[in-house]
Amino acid sequence: MKWHYILIAVVILGTGLFASCSGCSNKETEREMEEDTLVRYPGRTFSYKVKFNDLQSKQHEVASRIGLPHPPKDRNDAASMRKQLVEIKTCNNYVVDDLTHSVPYLIPSAKRELDSIGAEWADILARNGLPHYRFYVTSVLRTEEDIRLLQRSGNINSVTQSCHCYGTTFDLAYMRYDKVTRTREYMHEDNLKLVLGQALLNEQRKGRIYVKYEWKQSCFHITVRQ
Repeated sequence: MKWHYILIAVVILGTGLFASCSGCSNKETEREMEEDTLVRYPGRTFSYKVKFNDLQSKQHEVASRIGLPHPPKDRNDAASMRKQLVEIKTCNNYVVDDLTHSVPYLIPSAKRELDSIGAEWADILARNGLPHYRFYVTSVLRTEEDIRLLQRSGNINSVTQSCHCYGTTFDLAYMRYDKVTRTREYMHEDNLKLVLGQALLNEQRKGRIYVKYEWKQSCFHITVRQ
């Protein structure tokens, strides 16, 4: 039954999920392509990196425009902005991870978008007769203090001008999932990643989110656009 679920995920989701990588730069090494976690089909190669490549500059522009008026300096400053934010909590479709360098708050439109992604995710699983899983939210609102601590730890994606400081942005892990359905059957993480990628692509096509594939951090970096 495990292979039954894998085939459903690949056949139904795979054909519409990724743009062809045939136009990628010839300078891209074999190691880089492997790290990109390519999904391979007979005669075709598809890349998350190509499809989800909304750059930091693009995401930061919209985050600073529609998000909090200024980045919170520390946790106390973030607490003073709570009236502009909505708390996110573990629910039927996602798990809020143990957050060490962020706090579980988003602006209302970002919270609605996270819930929309969760609903789309659940719908794809149910529509294809797949077990229900929850994905993990691994980073949410960061303070300037959180950014400094991340930079000291060597996190390569912790830029000073971070979208996470405006309450518009969240990260979703793509290699960890929580199984809810109590069955012996299970799906491999790579196939659940396909499902999550399809849910994100659907929202991206509607113009609701920007998405950056961050392979070193094993997450999708998402900023709401409105």
